[in-house]
Amino acid sequence: MPDESRRDLAWLAFGEIPGLGCVGFRRIAEVFADPTDAFFGGRGGLREIAGLSRPAVEGLLEFSAWDRVAEEMRRVREAGVRLVRYTDPAYPERLRAIHDPPPVLYVRGSPEAAGYASVGVVGTRAPSEYGREMTRLLCRGLAAAGVVVVSGMARGIDRHAHEAALDGGGWTVAVLGSGVDVPYPPEHRDLNRRIEGSGAVISEHPLGTRPLPHHFPSRNRLISGLSLGVVVVEATERSGSLITARWALEQGREVFAVPGPARASRSRGPHRLIRQGAKLVEDVSDVIEEIAPQLTARAVLASDAVPAVAVDSGGVPSRPPPGGAARAILRNLEAGPLQMDDVMDRTGLPAQQVCEVLLELELGGLLKQLPGNRYALNTAVIGNPGAAR
Repeated sequence: MPDESRRDLAWLAFGEIPGLGCVGFRRIAEVFADPTDAFFGGRGGLREIAGLSRPAVEGLLEFSAWDRVAEEMRRVREAGVRLVRYTDPAYPERLRAIHDPPPVLYVRGSPEAAGYASVGVVGTRAPSEYGREMTRLLCRGLAAAGVVVVSGMARGIDRHAHEAALDGGGWTVAVLGSGVDVPYPPEHRDLNRRIEGSGAVISEHPLGTRPLPHHFPSRNRLISGLSLGVVVVEATERSGSLITARWALEQGREVFAVPGPARASRSRGPHRLIRQGAKLVEDVSDVIEEIAPQLTARAVLASDAVPAVAVDSGGVPSRPPPGGAARAILRNLEAGPLQMDDVMDRTGLPAQQVCEVLLELELGGLLKQLPGNRYALNTAVIGNPGAAR
């Protein structure tokens, strides 16, 4: 097999090396500009890598299962799955910076979606109506602000987070604890397809990987790793959502929690986080205010004529391509407050849709209602767009 072909396959081969793991891979990436040199550079180069186990070194030097990884690569291509390597420009910069990044990501949909300004939203698999409503409110508000919603496509809060972002005209990213060709739970297949069309479905696991229990705690580190912060909506004290919050703290991300009824078991997780210093969240403005300093430009009001807009402080695009009724309304409110009839005239949207979107934006904290049935941008959240021009 030609050497260049082996270098391509080496990215998949990292997952075959006993005792290596993502932490070992990160140590290799810190030494080798091209991490695949670990397979071909000889024992001398590997000796420079502190903490690399003997089984990992021997596995790299003696790896011979090239036919097996070649078969995996063939399956990836036939399935129309995008393989994003650690050194690829499309690999999310925030994820590349964590302690244990995956060597490759398997992606269906748009890999770029994972690089935009994102917020993780997680919670219980058995939410109350209050939890569902708060999730819808927050995620529609994040979508209106051009922030990608990241979650795990599980039952309950995860599902409502993805659906609300999509219904709000935004993008969402689902991180799976299985292969991207094994949607889990099975009843979310249609949701999976919707996410592929307006965002991305991502996994670090090879195709065909089943949703085994031990995959999900490690999956949670990717949810937080992709995000500027993580919001927990309803969670018991033993919920996996608290694992995601713990990963977020370790990775230097913001942690948010939605309070609930004092005696409800689903409130115990968020309340514990709040006592430990998580920011209490009542509406989307609480989230946007906290992550705004990490952006070099406001995501909400970037020009509709520019398909790739503001970047965050790490040089990563801060929002997906603009579009939707919410963004049209926000754009027209830039010049100053408007009455609802004026909004309808300027956007060409029907009255019912304008009413619904104005209400969502107001509840989400992006707009405020003034006397005389006028609406204005909430500059405490969005800033003064006129002054930035």
